[in-house]
Amino acid sequence: MINILHTIDTTGPGGAETVFVNLVKGLDAHHFKSIAVIRGPGWVCRALQGIGIEPIFVQSKGGFNFHYLLELVKIIRKHKIDLVQSHLLGSNLYCSLAGMICRVPVVSTFHGFVDSSGNDRLMSLKTRLINAGSRKIVFVSDRLREHFVLRYGFSAEKSITIYNGVDTCLFKPQRDEEIRKELGIGPEHILIGALGNIRPAKGYEYFLKAARLVYDKNPDCRFVITGEGSGLLYESLLTLRKDLGLGGVFFFLGFREDTAKLLNNLNIFLLSSISEGFSISTIEAMACKVPVVVTRSGGPEEIVSNGVNGITVDCDEHEIANGIFKLIENSDTIKYIINNSYTAVNGKFSLKKMIETYQCTYNYL
Repeated sequence: MINILHTIDTTGPGGAETVFVNLVKGLDAHHFKSIAVIRGPGWVCRALQGIGIEPIFVQSKGGFNFHYLLELVKIIRKHKIDLVQSHLLGSNLYCSLAGMICRVPVVSTFHGFVDSSGNDRLMSLKTRLINAGSRKIVFVSDRLREHFVLRYGFSAEKSITIYNGVDTCLFKPQRDEEIRKELGIGPEHILIGALGNIRPAKGYEYFLKAARLVYDKNPDCRFVITGEGSGLLYESLLTLRKDLGLGGVFFFLGFREDTAKLLNNLNIFLLSSISEGFSISTIEAMACKVPVVVTRSGGPEEIVSNGVNGITVDCDEHEIANGIFKLIENSDTIKYIINNSYTAVNGKFSLKKMIETYQCTYNYL
């Protein structure tokens, strides 16, 4: 039995947090015993408790948090941890240090370009410490791996790509009308939606501007964004919606647990991101046989081949609108795309494949 410590320094919800929980849940219980350390209460905590894992809370905020490092070392020694699996820059750094102190192998996973900052003057030092303390450094796309290796000097020898996977038992074609009815959207309407928390990298202002162009040409279209939103960015998007005259047709739903149901209410899924390490919501939509339009923002280009299993566009409202029109105006294209996308998810981006790849990585350390 291998005792494995899982750590992440965010409380969720989000793509990285979903992968974190799925990995804890999915590892072979006959070979791995999982212990989880998280920052505090929130979505991750509830998700872990839902699968029978009671997490350990250790506060990880602040500058250099010596207390966090000390607590990680204590936990590793107390629970006789054989392997540490960390996620995101902060946890990757502290776990690499704790791994060196305790002489325990560490696997560090990076989920997106937002894990780094070109303005971080300490990034070079952080890179060297993670290189020294991690046995393997996982990236969720080749584009992300190449970026970190070339720009920041992460070890090419230690760096590998493991694509995120989707639970195809949960995300599957199962058409639903419940959310459409909640919003007063009828069967005659075309519902175009995005899934993801409201933050700058998601490029939702481009979605709003594209929606105006699409609606002008096809007033049967409706639009929805599902994800946590607050603060100045959220307020600015609400203002933009008002300025564009989309108040009755563009909806912000906030965070919802029933994402599979939401996706099965959509006619088209849109990813409007400026920067994206992978995009788990894209493969979730593909698993539900919802045709996707995605921006060329990093990782999505490794998921979607333009015109084959989706539509790829530049991050521009006119490009996005044109991509949506390609699907609206051609039912044969939709059928071709959704069949190919469903096959791609089940063959390359399934949760089963992701778990197996992580387990193989652990076994070869």
